[in-house]
Amino acid sequence: MGLARLAAVHGVATSYEPSEGVSVPVADATVVAVLAALGVDASTPAAVSAALRAAGEEAAARLLPATLVWWRAGPPAPPVPLPDGVPGGGPDAPQPAVPGLPHALAELPPGTRIRVELEDGGSAEWVAGAPGAHASRGASARGSAHTGTRPGADTGADTGAGTDTGTDTDTETGAGNGAVPPGDGPSGGPGAVPLGVHRVRVVTPDGRQGGATLVVAPERAPAPPERAHGLLVQLYSLLSHRSWGMGDLGDLAELAAWAGRTHGAGFVQVNPLHSAVPGRPTDPSPYRPSSRRFPDPVHLRVEDVPEYEQAGPERRAVLAELSARAAVLRQEVLDKGGLIDRDAVWAVKAEALRVLYAVPRAPVREAEHREFLAAQGRALEDHARWNALAAAHGPDPAAWPDTAPEAEVAFHRWLAWLTDGQLAAAQRAAREAGMPLGLVHDLAVGVHPEGSDVWARPGAFAAGMSVGAPPDAFNARGQDWGLPPWRPDALAASGYAPYRGLLRGLLRHAGALRIDHVMGLFRLWWVPGGRPPTEGTYVSYDAEAMLAVLVLEAHRAGAVVIGEDLGTVEPSVREALARRGVLGTSVLWFERDWSGDGLPLAPERWRADCLATATTHDLPPTAARLTGEHVELRHRLGLLTRPLAEERAADRAETAEWLAVLDRLGLGADDEEAAVRAVYGFLLRTPARLVGVWLPDGLGDRRPQNLPGTWDEYPNWRLPVADASGRPLALEEVVASPRLNALMRALREGA
Repeated sequence: MGLARLAAVHGVATSYEPSEGVSVPVADATVVAVLAALGVDASTPAAVSAALRAAGEEAAARLLPATLVWWRAGPPAPPVPLPDGVPGGGPDAPQPAVPGLPHALAELPPGTRIRVELEDGGSAEWVAGAPGAHASRGASARGSAHTGTRPGADTGADTGAGTDTGTDTDTETGAGNGAVPPGDGPSGGPGAVPLGVHRVRVVTPDGRQGGATLVVAPERAPAPPERAHGLLVQLYSLLSHRSWGMGDLGDLAELAAWAGRTHGAGFVQVNPLHSAVPGRPTDPSPYRPSSRRFPDPVHLRVEDVPEYEQAGPERRAVLAELSARAAVLRQEVLDKGGLIDRDAVWAVKAEALRVLYAVPRAPVREAEHREFLAAQGRALEDHARWNALAAAHGPDPAAWPDTAPEAEVAFHRWLAWLTDGQLAAAQRAAREAGMPLGLVHDLAVGVHPEGSDVWARPGAFAAGMSVGAPPDAFNARGQDWGLPPWRPDALAASGYAPYRGLLRGLLRHAGALRIDHVMGLFRLWWVPGGRPPTEGTYVSYDAEAMLAVLVLEAHRAGAVVIGEDLGTVEPSVREALARRGVLGTSVLWFERDWSGDGLPLAPERWRADCLATATTHDLPPTAARLTGEHVELRHRLGLLTRPLAEERAADRAETAEWLAVLDRLGLGADDEEAAVRAVYGFLLRTPARLVGVWLPDGLGDRRPQNLPGTWDEYPNWRLPVADASGRPLALEEVVASPRLNALMRALREGA
């Protein structure tokens, strides 16, 4: 019992439910290993008792938790129910005594002085429970001031009418918002605190002190347009006759401009563009990156770097030679049907970029460069240093010298600046083409254990642990993704600084952000190193804080948030996401009446707040699904769990059900191309706010970009987009495709 109590204190589950009504206990050895990764010794009964005692003493002495959340506008919503009965969660959790304040502040002893040090350099102060108490907001670092009282209120406060020039200026200054009970007089104390991430400090009448990070967030993330359709694209797979062997940011800009101007598309969603771990071969998966904070310069279009046109004759000759080498890589893919070779592409691009790095920058360019470096600060410095060392000595830090040449670090900082600029240009092209959202970036669930994020902040990650998934009806062995998880205690202690920086970087040039495995904001399945995924357990995160930071950063960027919530997801998780304006993801083949007859869900019964799609990068393209070719592929690779005949029969029955639904709705079709259009016509019949078209579906491509459960058996993440015969298509052929244009016209006309 002691181990279970200790686990509950630290959010570690001692059992889990793979399906409704089925509870599976977690082995004590797993719980002990996970607690050790959280810095808690539970190796013996005596150690467990000592750890419980220490936790109790710490809780008794602590006035405030490490991070507080304050949802702006109106009383706070009920706390997010935490999975597995973690203490502190659920609808019965204590609520603030005073509407509008986090309960940890509202329950402080009367007379406690509360001071909020605002992120813009200003401050707000008030006294808990003092009738007539007020707050004054001191001058910010920018020299502005703002008071938290109504004009003319007789509070004795300085009521100077300065202008707040902080990041968020829409502060609320109404009465009855936390310092005193409503109706006892005006008070602007809490009302003087704007949206943002601040530091709160408290001193009780008996002299006890405490502090915490205070996240003040709007109640919901920005809403999407009334209705928009767009493309879902794996950027590396979409190469043009200008790109150097794989799709680049110039190709992305051109695709977005075409889709927006020609077909009224509202967005283009891309795979994660995160920085990869260098190596030969580099892991091609965009979902196991070195860093999620910075994009990979392999996506750069070399000719779009302004210094390219300013290079002298000698440098232009070298660049011409490198461009010719890149043309060979491009021809290998487009003309000879080869695979995308990311390593070869980067080898040529890196040489060209080093040539351009030596070209003197114009004064205005250099000023922009320095401004970017200053804004990115230590995070970019660490990332650039890691890249310089990894490029020279391999990704194992044990083999590195103590320092990296400063010139190499500066080169990698410059690459980050270039990539940021071309991402900005791609988003600008999308918006200028009329897209209300433009680019939708993708956030992977974690990072490579040997990448720059872990190297720069090792204490933020749980050593010896890997993220995965428990056994379920689809995978009896569970999954281990090889990604070290963030430590929830370290995140809270830092005020979620790594998470905030990550989101801010991704949202710089995005109209929306897709979050892979969004359930990870609530809990993750931790697998101790050296053990199978079946011997893992769930670890809970402060979902309220994770959501608050997400909503705040989305608000600041004016970006929509989409959560990938496929699979088994607790209803409370979807409810919490919906309450905060986070859209879900609905895939046609999974939308059935699971609580009833199990048949395909009628379009009018789909949820509205979602991105509706026919397939994803981990699933078969629609043509392969309709023809049954995906079953044959899995059979050839030995991935079927039932006899081939049985799999074929089940697949044909499922497809027939959906085709019958399409026919009843008047969407039936006589051939495969028309059937694919009918599938997307069905999605338009749903109330889904966003409808996403998997680009290969518009071309008839049968091949999945990723086939889960394979490594060398299948060329995951290396296939160019192709037509129905498997012939690779360049971007110029893609946008001219009669089949794709017919599908996009149908979407525009039916929207």
